[in-house]
Amino acid sequence: MPNAVIAAGDADSSPVAELDRLAAIAADVIARARGAGASAAEVSASVETGLNVSVRLGEVETVEHTRDRGFSLTVYFGQRKGSASTADLKSESIAATLEHACAIARYTEPDPAAGLADAALMASQFPDLDLWHPWPLSVDDAVELAQRCEAAGLAVAGIGNSEGASVGSGSALEVYANSHGFIGREHATQHSMSCALIAGNDEDGMQRDYWWDSARARDDLMDAVALGRRAAERTLARLGARPLATRTCKVLFTPDTARSLLGHLVGAVSGGALYRRASFLLDQLGQSLFPAHVNIIERPRLPRGPASAAFDAEGVATHEHPLIENGVLKRYVLGSYSARKLGLVSTANAGGVRNLILEPGALDFAQMLDAMGTGLVVTELMGQGVNTVTGDYSRGAAGYWVERGVIAHPVEEVTIASNLRAMFADIEAVGSDLDARGGLMTPSLLVREMTVAGAE
Repeated sequence: MPNAVIAAGDADSSPVAELDRLAAIAADVIARARGAGASAAEVSASVETGLNVSVRLGEVETVEHTRDRGFSLTVYFGQRKGSASTADLKSESIAATLEHACAIARYTEPDPAAGLADAALMASQFPDLDLWHPWPLSVDDAVELAQRCEAAGLAVAGIGNSEGASVGSGSALEVYANSHGFIGREHATQHSMSCALIAGNDEDGMQRDYWWDSARARDDLMDAVALGRRAAERTLARLGARPLATRTCKVLFTPDTARSLLGHLVGAVSGGALYRRASFLLDQLGQSLFPAHVNIIERPRLPRGPASAAFDAEGVATHEHPLIENGVLKRYVLGSYSARKLGLVSTANAGGVRNLILEPGALDFAQMLDAMGTGLVVTELMGQGVNTVTGDYSRGAAGYWVERGVIAHPVEEVTIASNLRAMFADIEAVGSDLDARGGLMTPSLLVREMTVAGAE
C-alpha cells in the first residue's frame, strides 16, 4: 500500500500562502462585480483536504482522499439578490459564476431585508484560536491505527463481530470577503476516530453500539485502544435489552443524547423559524424557559473549540454572550437577514451557533442516577418526531431502566414523549459530565417527567 501523506493544498506547514491566494481571488471578483453594476457583493472561497480510512475485521474497506474547492458569490443590485457557485477556482469558471449571479439578481424581486451585514458589525480583530494542527497521517498509519482500535474492542470477552473502525484527518482553508472592504481568513484542522461493534447471537439477541471522538489536534484524540474498549463496553452493556410497559417517569439524557435537546432549542429561537412564525417559542424573549439553575452560553472564540470562529458567515464579529441566563431567554439566534425581518440586530450567528455550552452542574453521572432514583436513562434516540411549531416531542429511544439509583437492565423499543416547553421547564438537575465534542456542548440532563411508551 502506498505510504501517501495527507496534505492541505501545499499548506500543511503554513496555510498563509493559500489563504492569500483565495483572498486575492475574492477581492478581484468583488471589484469585478461592482464594475458590472452591483451595489454590493460577497464571496466565500475554500479549499478542503482530507483522508478517511475504514477497516472491518482487520481488513481495509475504504481509503478516501478528498480535495474539494468551493467558490460562492452573492451580488446585490439594490435589494435584488443573485447567488451562484462553482467547485472550480479556474478564472473562466469564476467569470461564468459572476455572470450567472448578476443575471439572477437583475431578474429577482426586491427584498427589503436583503443585503450585506452592517459594516459597523464587521470583525476587526482576529485572535489565534489555536485551530490549526496538521497531522501528517499516511494511509498505512491510518490503517494501523484503525486496526488497533478495532482489535482492542474485539479482544473484549463477549464481542463477536464488528461493523468497523475508522480514522479521519482533514483541514480547511476559508476566506470570506465583502464589498465593505472586509476580508476574513480562517484555517482549521479536524481529526476523528470511531469504532462500532456487535455482541450476542441470533438465539439470545444481538446488540450493536459504538464510540467516537473528534478533536482539532491529534494529541487531543482519545487513545485508540481505549476508544475500542469503550465501544465494546457500551455494546456489552446492551445485551438483554427489553421493552418497558407504558408509564410516566423521570428521564435522564446522557450528554450525547442531551445535545439534541439543545439543538431543538436553537432551532426554535433561530431567526428563520421566528419570522416565519413556525416556532413554539414565538415572542418569548425575556421569558423563563428553564429553571433558574440552567445557563446556556455561546463561546465562539474558545481555543481549539470544535466550532470556534472570530467572525460568522457574513463577517460579523463573534463574541461571548448568553442565550439562556438563569433560565431566561436573553436573545434569539440571528444572521443579518432574519434580524432585519424581525426588526433586530444580527447576533453573529449567520451559519449557526459556535460552541454553545449548557453549563455543567455539580453532580457526576452516578450522582445523577441517585438523584433520579427510578426512571429511564436514554443513551440513543431514533426517528424525527419533533414538531418545532408546537413543541410536541416523540422519539424512539433505548437505554437503561434504573431503580433506586442503580441500573437494573437495558431497555429498547420504547418511545419517549412530552412537549419541549415542558421538558425545558422540568430539568431537575444538570450533570458535571460535559460532552465537548461538537459545537453544541451538553452534560447529562434529568427531566422530571415524560411518558415512556412500550409493550402493553
